[in-house]
Amino acid sequence: MRKFDAEACLALIEKYRITHSQWVPTMFVRLLALPDAVRSAFDLSSHRSAMHAAAPCPIPVKRAMLEWWGPIIREYYAGSEGIGVCFIDSETWLRKPGSVGRPAYGAVHILEEDGHELPPGEIGRIWFEGGARFAYHNDPEKTAEAYNDRGWATLHDLGWLDEDGFLFLSDRRADLILSGGVNIYPAEIEAVLTQHSAVAEAAVIGMYDAALGERPRALVVPRGAPGDAALAASIIAHCRSQLGSLKIPVAVDFVEELPRSEAGKLLRRVLKEGFR
Repeated sequence: MRKFDAEACLALIEKYRITHSQWVPTMFVRLLALPDAVRSAFDLSSHRSAMHAAAPCPIPVKRAMLEWWGPIIREYYAGSEGIGVCFIDSETWLRKPGSVGRPAYGAVHILEEDGHELPPGEIGRIWFEGGARFAYHNDPEKTAEAYNDRGWATLHDLGWLDEDGFLFLSDRRADLILSGGVNIYPAEIEAVLTQHSAVAEAAVIGMYDAALGERPRALVVPRGAPGDAALAASIIAHCRSQLGSLKIPVAVDFVEELPRSEAGKLLRRVLKEGFR
């Protein structure tokens, strides 16, 4: 497909007897937004393996997909740099909801900005030890920033390990919002936003605030309701019921669509440049 369409995608799985597929979480959100009659209208019995990656998947979204498709969903965390891979299957994810698994290639470390290794449960930068060496094309400075003095490499994502060595993603370091000295992770707010019945898609960016440094601002693609002040108030109230005060979006802006790459990844940089 040149451009993703949820209903057409289900039709193609049925028509071509698709066995294996790859997705990003936004596609899951759009699939789940289809009416029950549409979701049940297609024969998906050929579908044996659905892989997803590219962004943290909200726990309610993945639970709903597992209830629909069964335990065929597998998730990985990696990058084209090839420094390491984490992997998790459906059965394990149900025991460790929200995790992207344990390393299948390379060892994972969570470090503070000063290089100190953090214990389980604490959020820091994710580093891989023992993976392949790589270099960014014509960018030695960026390459150097990806390695530490121990030879470990990072994709500049943030996350934490549990006591069993399972990795949980928080967000990218560049997307982190610093508000009043508190680290705020857009993915956490986005997961709450997408639970609102009138939100089709959502993205959160940090906007300048004279008192706190930054405040989160929500960009929302509405579903089934006009993007007006009443809906914005409803969304803010929904966030207030589930998030701490600093994490509540200072405003909600409605957009027709969010900028994404051809692989479906949110182009947050484009949003930041446009709104800032």
